[in-house]
This record gives sequence, C-alpha cells and structure tokens, in this order.
Amino acid sequence: MKIKILTGLAFILFLSACNNRSVERVNPNSQIDLSGKWNDTDAKLVAKEMIADVTARPWRTKFETKMGRQPVVIIGLVKNKTHEHIDPEVFIKDMEKEFINTALVRVVQAGEHRSQLREERDDQQTFASEETKKKWGLELGADYMMQGTMNSIVDEYKKEKVVLYKINLELVNLQTNEKVWIGDKEVKKYIKN
Repeated sequence: MKIKILTGLAFILFLSACNNRSVERVNPNSQIDLSGKWNDTDAKLVAKEMIADVTARPWRTKFETKMGRQPVVIIGLVKNKTHEHIDPEVFIKDMEKEFINTALVRVVQAGEHRSQLREERDDQQTFASEETKKKWGLELGADYMMQGTMNSIVDEYKKEKVVLYKINLELVNLQTNEKVWIGDKEVKKYIKN
C-alpha cells in the first residue's frame, strides 16, 4: 500500500515539474547563449566577417580585370576539429548566403546537393518536354573553392572555462591550386558556472 502511495506521489511531482516549462518565441537574430558552446550567432557573425574580408581583397578585382566577369566560388569542406559536435553545414550555408548577398561573386552548388540537381536533370531527359528539359554540359564551373577548418582550445579550472574557437578558411584557384586568400576569425567565450 505504501509503495503505491509513494509511486503515486512521485508521479504527481514528476507531472508538476514538467508543467513548469515555458516556451517563448524569440527573434531569430537575437543573441542567446545558454551553454557557452558554438551557436547560431557565432556562425552568422563569423560568416559575415569572413566573407566581407575575402570579397574586399585584391584577388577578386584582379580576376574581374583579367576575365571580364565575376568570379564563381564553390564552398567545399569546412572540417569540424573542435571539441564539440558542430554541424559545419549551418556555417557553410551562412557563408553562401553572405557571398550571394554581396553580389560580388557567383556561388555554385556543392557536394550531394549538386548530385541531386544532376539526378533531376537526368530525369528530365526522359520525362520532361523538349521545350522545358534542361541540357547537359551547361553548368557554371567554379573558378575558386573555399575550404577550411573549425578548431577550438579549452582552458578550464574549477567552475570557470575559456573556450577559443578559431575558424581558418582558404580560397584556392581551381585551375592553378594557388591560394589567393587565407582568413581566420576567433571567437572567445568565458563561461562561469
């Protein structure tokens, strides 16, 4: 009998604890840092600053002068070497968005997304009308590829922690393998429990 009463009380306490939770909609651009880990704000800020830097450098104007057009960039692998699980895709998409929004370079699709486009084009060869099917061999080739790494250093003592995130990116000429730009950005966080 006592076990049933204790079990019932525990269940009631559990339900009442669950009911204390609240959820509130917030502006997606607001900076909320709960854990001190890498977050959406970090990804957006780093992408914005890195793309502003890369587009302001001489490689772009040299290319435009020589070729008479805007350069085409593909963003390749940005490898996560931090101590955290970070999906680099969020950061990559922020960089693509910033590149496109500058209107200074053109961006082409990379990786598995490109494969999906090619599969669709292949399907159109059989199932779309002659007037609307997309032709093979007309993709826009990239002139440059951006690649990089995300690294971190953690310094921790008792209830205090400092985390340094360092993002290193390189822009490489696909024809010559020449590195035309190297950039890095650091984000440092002090966390006290």
